[in-house]
Amino acid sequence: MKITGFNHLTIRVSDLQQSLAFYCDLLGMRLVHQGRTDAYLEGGNAWVCLLEKSGHTQPEELWLGIDHVAFSIDEQDFAEAVQVLQEHRVPIIRGPFERGGGLSVQFPDPDGTVLELFTGSLEKRMKNWK
Repeated sequence: MKITGFNHLTIRVSDLQQSLAFYCDLLGMRLVHQGRTDAYLEGGNAWVCLLEKSGHTQPEELWLGIDHVAFSIDEQDFAEAVQVLQEHRVPIIRGPFERGGGLSVQFPDPDGTVLELFTGSLEKRMKNWK
């Protein structure tokens, strides 16, 4: 078996409309399809599905899984993106700072899923880990 690349990510959300506003209006992703409880978004080469799970509670062991979702961003657009987050009063969890061969800033989506904007690449990150 050989993985050829990233395909998509599905993120559980509590309110599809609220999350669509965040991911489309604030992050600039493009809505490709919207169903009753799901939406498919595209941003660059990232494909994301938002899946509404409102009113559901999960046992603590299901909290395991995704730590954060990182989206690539060009270095020349990074400062402006941080400014947009700040203008929209999105809490910054970590950063902005240089880390692992690129600029990084982490922030939550409306349901608390941690998102990251990152300017680096896997190659640059591995140079820093050696």
